[in-house]
Amino acid sequence: MNTRLFFIYFTKNIPLSLNLFDFSLRFNGFPIGKAKIALEEIQQKNNIDFDEYVLSKKQEIVAYHLKHNPYYKLLAKATNPKDWNTVPIMTKRDLQYPLHKRLSNDFTTKNVYVNKTSGSSGDPFIFAKDKFCHALTWAIIKDRFGWFDLDFNTSKQARFYGIPLDKKGYYKERFKDVLSNRYRFSVFDLSDSAFENLLKKFSTTQFDYINGYASPIVQFAKFLKRKNIVLNLICPTLKSCVVTSEMLFDDDKKLMESQFGVPIINEYGASELDLIAFQNTKGEWQINSETLFVEIVDDHNNILPLGEEGKIIITSLYNKAHPFIRYDIGDVGVLSKQSTTKKPILKKLIGRTNDIAILPSGKVAAGLTFYYITKSIIEDNGNVKEFVIEQHEKDTFKIIYVSSDELSEKKKTSITNEMERYLENGLQIIFERQNQLQRSKSGKLKQFSSLITKLH
Repeated sequence: MNTRLFFIYFTKNIPLSLNLFDFSLRFNGFPIGKAKIALEEIQQKNNIDFDEYVLSKKQEIVAYHLKHNPYYKLLAKATNPKDWNTVPIMTKRDLQYPLHKRLSNDFTTKNVYVNKTSGSSGDPFIFAKDKFCHALTWAIIKDRFGWFDLDFNTSKQARFYGIPLDKKGYYKERFKDVLSNRYRFSVFDLSDSAFENLLKKFSTTQFDYINGYASPIVQFAKFLKRKNIVLNLICPTLKSCVVTSEMLFDDDKKLMESQFGVPIINEYGASELDLIAFQNTKGEWQINSETLFVEIVDDHNNILPLGEEGKIIITSLYNKAHPFIRYDIGDVGVLSKQSTTKKPILKKLIGRTNDIAILPSGKVAAGLTFYYITKSIIEDNGNVKEFVIEQHEKDTFKIIYVSSDELSEKKKTSITNEMERYLENGLQIIFERQNQLQRSKSGKLKQFSSLITKLH
């Protein structure tokens, strides 16, 4: 049975009584039951025990990788697990080596979860998590969504994400959507005609919540405002909207609250790590202290007091397959002065904004569209170190990149074809190789920037 026929057969014959999301994790070897129990045990610790828990997990993960990971041992030669100041800060550039050279002993690409970063910071790489660590990631996400009475097994999700356009990737994602009780709206077309069709789906489907990239959801809210429509009057079952991956500005949040008629919940995460922070029921951006340790440091990597702005440094306390220890994620933020070890609060986050692309046909595409397009640029051998994409005219895009070797003509043609496939035909793609890219004050590279006047 081919992919499409299997997808149709499964979706028509699937037993709705199953907890499909949990089942899919277990089926793929991720021990979600064990992870839920572990998370509950962590959360039940009092403040004093939690301080001791974090200290011991920090020392434990450093000692583990020094013993079992030759790559990390080379990177952290002078490290003493009991002296945190001796632990070096890792950057994304440190991780641009073939994945198999970065895995711990007894782990291979066959027995871990493998994925690619989006490249939103301009430094793409492939990463891995051991299966228990990945299960913990989902246990944390499910826990946070539960704060707002949302359940991945039973709550219907309106999903604003991209989707691969090749047949295998497309049906794989659609299949995952079925298992996760969600319906996916593509962010590749943000035109009014696409939003009209989207609105019809909301009027006939009992969605519980919206989840996805901030920029396309904001564009949908602007469309609703132009139409003078409040979404939860069209879809009365709608409870909330969770936005992720991009910075959400206050004006946009107010617009969304007004046009959706439901609370807007802000999420901050990174695929290579975990859910980093999630807005709690008091409106605070509560950091995931159960599986991550978050620090704020200055430009010289000195730890800053609470309330001061600096680089966000994150340690994954459970990933034994691949070290993410004192990892510089590329964002700048501030921890609230009211933060504790058990309940750190992210007061401010700088970065992660994306532009909108306006095409010659009038089609509008979210900047996050380029996450899928630039997958063709990312290579496991680490040739392309950094890249940004600029739109100079409606039909003209420039890819500026830093690499060890010049991109081949074959590779350039492949990238051009991908951009036309995701966007539209007739585009001019210019490639420019540079020795170094200009960074913003925050130290980040904006993956996509439009240099033309916006329509909205």
